[in-house]
Amino acid sequence: MIPFRISKEEVNALPLGQFEGEIYLIDDAELVDEVVEFLEEQPLLGFDTETKPSFKKGIINQVSLLQLSTPNQAFLFRLNEIGFPDSIRGILERETIVKIGAAVHDDIKGLAKLTDSFYANSFFDLNDELKKVGFHNVGVRNLTAMVLGMRISKSEQVSNWEAIELTEKQLRYAATDAWACLEVFKKLRVEGYLDELLGL
Repeated sequence: MIPFRISKEEVNALPLGQFEGEIYLIDDAELVDEVVEFLEEQPLLGFDTETKPSFKKGIINQVSLLQLSTPNQAFLFRLNEIGFPDSIRGILERETIVKIGAAVHDDIKGLAKLTDSFYANSFFDLNDELKKVGFHNVGVRNLTAMVLGMRISKSEQVSNWEAIELTEKQLRYAATDAWACLEVFKKLRVEGYLDELLGL
């Protein structure tokens, strides 16, 4: 049985886990189309974004990184370097590809600021949806702990996502967040927890 609630202490007692697959960093616009061709074939993608934190009141930075993950590959798009290409936007607007994240409203709002028109489609927000079926604790860290039985590190969350070079730790953190959302969704779907939400 997957628990519907978890304490901070219980999360901290779990073994540390992370995405162990291939990470592809896309920081050149010429690399985008090839990756998009592959992503267009995927029915499900884990989704997240990162933004350089601002420690000054009233200053909000634009989205720096977009993460899309399959079970074995994570694609990290450096939007601060390549902009927000139409082909990537196309994936996020495509109805046939379900993008799974946690608290996606802010991510979508941030992406919308990068372009004149953005119509996000087929997003599954774990935080919103899982509350409807009884989950008391949500958020990537809690859900990963309850559903996948592991603890993910949040130490890189407020690091500089616009640094000239992203560190290995940053890349692994960013990939893990998107991948974990996908894995949580897949496990809950297989075990029947999402039947009511998906109309099964």
